[in-house]
Order: sequence, then C-alpha cells, then structure tokens
Amino acid sequence: MARRDQDQGPRPSADTGCRAGCGACCIAPSISSPIPGMPDGKPQGVRCAQLDVDNLCRLFGDPRRPAVCLAFDYDPELCGNNRDQAMALIAALEVNT
Repeated sequence: MARRDQDQGPRPSADTGCRAGCGACCIAPSISSPIPGMPDGKPQGVRCAQLDVDNLCRLFGDPRRPAVCLAFDYDPELCGNNRDQAMALIAALEVNT
C-alpha cells in the first residue's frame, strides 16, 4: 500500500478515490435508507454491516448499494489527512445537518 507519510496515511485508491482502509463514511454518519444486513439503516457511529475487515465496502459497484452511499466521494476537505480526521469531520457534519 502506497503511503504519503505517517501523518497523512495511505493515498486514495485510483479506482474509488477513497483512502484505502479508511471506512469513515461507513461508520461516522447515520444512514436512514435500508442496507443489506441493516434493513432499518444504521445509526451514527455504528459500523455498516457491509464494511469488510479491510474497511472496504462489500457493495461497491453493486446495485443494492444505497444511493446515499453512492453520493459519498473522497473529498480532502471532508476526509482530512487521515482516518481519524475523516471520522471527526464526518461526525461533525452529521451533528450539524
């Protein structure tokens, strides 16, 4: 896995734009729409049932992936320089919306 440096963490992957192994957008926000394995959605701070052990979405590219998940894109302002920043920034966005 390519690394920029210890503070910034892994580079976003070329195919998804996401930081490999992050998974913050699959944990920090609440999701009200049904997700396979979570028919009532998921609360803020709860790990999505479709997040694998490497913090990658099992539904990436799958038509069952919720529209709200499709809308999440890697954004340096939202994702910060590392996973901890992403978790904090997304959680703050959740509280403020």
